[in-house]
Amino acid sequence: MGIFNPFTTGDGPEAILVPIAFGIIFLIGIIGNGTLIFTVLFNKVMRNVPNVFIVSLSIGDLLLILVSVPFSATIFTFKGWPYGDFTCRLNYFLETLSLGVSVFTLTALSIDRYMVIVNPMSKHTSKTMAKTVVIAVFIWCLAAILAIPDAVVSHVEDIPLMNISKTLPICFNYPTDVPDYEKYNVCIKFMIYFAIPLVVIAVFYILMARVLIKSGEMMPCEGRGANNHQRQIAARKKVAKVVMSFVLIFAVCWLPRYIYLMWYYFDDSQFNHFWIAFKIIGFCLTFINSCVNPFALYFLSGQFRKYYNRYLFRCIPKVRYTSLEPSSTMHNFNSTVRRASSTTTTIVQSQSMC
Repeated sequence: MGIFNPFTTGDGPEAILVPIAFGIIFLIGIIGNGTLIFTVLFNKVMRNVPNVFIVSLSIGDLLLILVSVPFSATIFTFKGWPYGDFTCRLNYFLETLSLGVSVFTLTALSIDRYMVIVNPMSKHTSKTMAKTVVIAVFIWCLAAILAIPDAVVSHVEDIPLMNISKTLPICFNYPTDVPDYEKYNVCIKFMIYFAIPLVVIAVFYILMARVLIKSGEMMPCEGRGANNHQRQIAARKKVAKVVMSFVLIFAVCWLPRYIYLMWYYFDDSQFNHFWIAFKIIGFCLTFINSCVNPFALYFLSGQFRKYYNRYLFRCIPKVRYTSLEPSSTMHNFNSTVRRASSTTTTIVQSQSMC
């Protein structure tokens, strides 16, 4: 029995459209995440606690884009898997690793934002920064450990083709000889990487909202203190909105994928054109999630936007960027508190993102 050429292409529109979409994802993801990482690492004013988590998030996305996207781009193009067993295992390992880093980092960011809002006067010392780095490393280790089963069970298997005496190599991310493994795996991943983290994030955001509401009720009626307090509340809300935007992007990008997987493994209805299109859209969205966060920061953070303009558009004379001073709303939170107290010389600059 011979081997059918795995590079044989399909005849559907997805065979062309998906690689084009992944090419755009690859280019945008490298530019966006690369610029974000460079901005934080090479500008001291940007090295703060929330940005440590954001850099960790971008490194995971960048790793997925560099290694996994080029191979995953052809899943709907080639009829087989032509890249070998090792690449099959590496591909699914990195997908789960990046997913874990993303969702666990977003959870940590939400908790960090809650702690800052509850106790805004707490100092972020070098010890706190070191603690944040340790948490980020722990998240990577946890995500890697949870991704190991995918690396173990993923494999390339030669599947006999009907009507011809040939086999086609297919990459599976589950053991084909274990009954119902896929069903349990989908349920576990849905709980670990989606449902539970989003519930935790929602709880902390509800607690954040309560603190902000109480802060507004306790605000002085008039005078300089009232203005300072109002600016502080606005700054805290701005930071929380940035983190929430990341969470919403993650939920929107991953929910269609989980809906499809739940339908596929637990519903016996017919596989029709709607579900084929839904599968492809959900698959693409999971990788789009790895390239959109830097651009969300561009639109939501004035400070990041200034650095992005500096690095990405420095060769374009028409693009102007103002002084790279900490003038965004989130930096203003520090300055307003500093102005409110003449005795406070050092305040929580690391609490402000962007």
